[in-house]
Amino acid sequence: AQHVANKLNMPVMVDDSGIFIKALNGFPGPYSRFIEDRLGNPKVLKLMEEETDRAAYFKTVIGYCEPGKEPLVFPGTVEGKIAYEERGTGGFGYDPIFEYQGTTFGELGDSEKNKVSHRRRAIDRFLEWYKGKLENHD
Repeated sequence: AQHVANKLNMPVMVDDSGIFIKALNGFPGPYSRFIEDRLGNPKVLKLMEEETDRAAYFKTVIGYCEPGKEPLVFPGTVEGKIAYEERGTGGFGYDPIFEYQGTTFGELGDSEKNKVSHRRRAIDRFLEWYKGKLENHD
């Protein structure tokens, strides 16, 4: 973000997200999109077949940088667990296997998911910082 902000001489915002599964030592983590494209949820569930600790979390990090300044990061995390089967048709990616408070993200409607998601939490942190920046005229 810093290189691009300096090159374009304008603020830049980027984000990245991943799912981190405790029993798999954080796999797929930052490689989530690539693993989902190649393995899909059925093979992730197969990897988890014998696992009793199904703890997992989604994490999004938003990066923001203005020209000539250091980048800032705004993380957002939501804790949950890996379901035993795909449930729900909503969302995308790992949503049908990520269970949050008894319901998979795939079972939640978009508006409900967006209230509790890791991305929402990261955006809220960024907006809180940005609102303060505007109020202080930085």
